[in-house]
Amino acid sequence: MSQRPTEQKNPGEPMDRRATGLESTSPKALTIELIIVLGLSLGQSGIYSIVNLIDKMTRGPLGSQTTSLNNSLNNREYFDLTYQLLDIVFALVPVMLVFYLLWRFPGGNPFARLGFDLKRPFRDLGWGAGLFLAMGIGTLGVYAVGRALGLTTILVPAALDDYWWTVPVLVFSAIRHGILEEVIVVGYLFERLGRLGWGKWQIILTSAVLRGSYHLYQGIGPFIGNVAMGVVFGYVYSKKGRVMPLVIAHAFLDIAGFVGYALLGSAIGVGS
Repeated sequence: MSQRPTEQKNPGEPMDRRATGLESTSPKALTIELIIVLGLSLGQSGIYSIVNLIDKMTRGPLGSQTTSLNNSLNNREYFDLTYQLLDIVFALVPVMLVFYLLWRFPGGNPFARLGFDLKRPFRDLGWGAGLFLAMGIGTLGVYAVGRALGLTTILVPAALDDYWWTVPVLVFSAIRHGILEEVIVVGYLFERLGRLGWGKWQIILTSAVLRGSYHLYQGIGPFIGNVAMGVVFGYVYSKKGRVMPLVIAHAFLDIAGFVGYALLGSAIGVGS
C-alpha cells in the first residue's frame, strides 16, 4: 500500500505563526511586543524615574533639590561631543524598531499610518506652533506652582559646558526627545492599543500617565504637567491622526527650554 509522502520543510523556514499562537496581530503577540518596546525605551525610563523620585523624597524636601538635564558626559571636549551624539543616535533606535515592527506586518506605510511624514508641512507646522505656545505657557505655570508648593525640584535644563557645539547639540537633543516620545508614547501606543480593542479615552489617559511617569524624577509638579500635556496631545492625535505636529511642538518646547537656559542661564521648566 502506497503512503502519502511526508511534506518536508526547509530547516530555515520560519515556523507557522498559528502553530505558536503568536500570529502578528494576536492580542498575545501585540502585548508582548508592547512590553518589549516600552521596556527598551520610555517604559524603562518611567521605572527608573519612579525609583529616582523615591530616592529624592527620602533624602529631603523636593523643593530643595536640583535636577540637571543634558549633562556633560566627559571632561574632554571632543569626547564629550562624541558621547553626546552617540547618546542621541542610540536613543532613537527604539523608534527605528517601532517603524520596523509596523512595516513588518500588514497595515500600510508605517510613516503614513502615524502621520510622521512631510505630506502636510505647513499645516503640521501651524498646529505644532499653536501647541507649543499653549503648552509652553502651561508648563511655566505648572513649574511655578510646583516650586511654590515644594513639589518640584529646581530644574537646570542644560548643564553642558560652554563649547562651540553646545547649542547645536541641545537642538539635536530636543528634536530627539520630540521624535522618541511622540512616536512611541502617542503614535505607536495608539496604534497598538487600538488593535487590542482599547477605547479612545483609555488610550489617551494611559499614554498621558506614561508620559508623566518618566518625568517623575523632576518632581510631582512635572508629572502632573506632563500628564495634562499628554491628554491634550493624545486628543489632538485622535482627531488629526498625525504625530508630526506633536513632534514639532515638543521639539520647540525643549529647544526653548534647553537653549534658552544655556544662553540666559536661568532655571526654567521644560517638558523634555
